[in-house]
Amino acid sequence: MIKNKLFIAAAAAGLAFALPQAANAQSAWPIVSGDYVEVGMIKVDDGHALDYANFLATQWRKSQDFAKAQGWISDYQIWWNSHARGDEADIYLITWIPKMTTPAEEDAREIAYSKHMAMTEAEMQAASGKRADYRRQVGAMLMREQKFRK
Repeated sequence: MIKNKLFIAAAAAGLAFALPQAANAQSAWPIVSGDYVEVGMIKVDDGHALDYANFLATQWRKSQDFAKAQGWISDYQIWWNSHARGDEADIYLITWIPKMTTPAEEDAREIAYSKHMAMTEAEMQAASGKRADYRRQVGAMLMREQKFRK
């Protein structure tokens, strides 16, 4: 009998602590986080738009398609700024990222990416350096989509 009373008291205490936790699980915040969106802002020197467009259509696209096939990104786009002013970006490279990676995942992705691109890290860095002759990154943003709670 005493064991039953202790069990009932313990169960009641457990419920007393569990119910406020269940209520807290339903946030009053009407918005929830979605994918991350990375925006690269690129300025291209006069006379080199075709050079950079060719890079985007070949190497960049190949790398983005690979990342999308692996599920590392969910989508990507190129936005061209038709009326860029001053140091404003000419091109915006938009990438949707479902989740951030761990350091171990980053290492594994780098290996897979290098293998897919059939280039060493040194070769990729050299190619990037050559593009720096006519383009530069003038900014970058990492944003997170916000959705209305259902």
